[in-house]
Amino acid sequence: MIIDAHSHVHDPVEDHLALLDDAGVDRAVLFGTRPHPERATDLESLRREMAVLDEAIGGRAGGVDGYRAAWRELDEALGAHPDRFIGFRSVPLDLAPHQVAEVVDRDVVGCGLRGIGELTPPPGRADLVEPVMRAASDHGGLPVVVHGFAPTTAEDLRTLARLAGAYPSVPLVISQLGGLHWMDAIELVRDTPSMFLELSTANVIFAVRLAVKEIPDRTLFGSDAPYGDPALARATVERVTGPGEVRDQVLGGTAARLLGLA
Repeated sequence: MIIDAHSHVHDPVEDHLALLDDAGVDRAVLFGTRPHPERATDLESLRREMAVLDEAIGGRAGGVDGYRAAWRELDEALGAHPDRFIGFRSVPLDLAPHQVAEVVDRDVVGCGLRGIGELTPPPGRADLVEPVMRAASDHGGLPVVVHGFAPTTAEDLRTLARLAGAYPSVPLVISQLGGLHWMDAIELVRDTPSMFLELSTANVIFAVRLAVKEIPDRTLFGSDAPYGDPALARATVERVTGPGEVRDQVLGGTAARLLGLA
């Protein structure tokens, strides 16, 4: 089974399904999203969508109300295509710890979703993920996915590694190969058994090659669609791996085990 471990709701969802079919991808982990760059028709409209993205990844989404529309879109996509999409739900990080626990219990576990994410703490504040890790641990070790590209800092990655060490039952996935700090991300994931590294939006091909070489059993094929393309992301993995067990694990085997699908 080929599993795209990182994607966001598309408008319309049929465009996303077409991309998955073209790439030969069986299923995709699906996150909600506030920005929709795929709606843009010119530079001006893209700037508007990217401004929303900048607000989201800067940790300025602003409580539960800022998430409701994204959650609704996610639920609609999951309900329409349960055979293709694997749902994760993000959690506002400006809530009190007991409120975080309530959201995880009600809106993640209670809705039958597979994990938590994509979390977007403000730069320098990855410590805000701690209550989510605690709640995930309380529910048997739900996978948690954290945004890895800018504005995530190298110190944020080190903070996440410390949290992973404190909650070893929780699989903690760093997305987008850690962005500009990909060498730090590879090293931290390699040395922290409960961490995983998702490979989308790599700046250089040898970053993907090195990540797979160092942590072949904890690297995950992902596209970050609509920002990336599933076919290109799959081709990148296949370019740096030969046919066989390692490629199969990166393209879906590891994700299937992580998600309880194996």
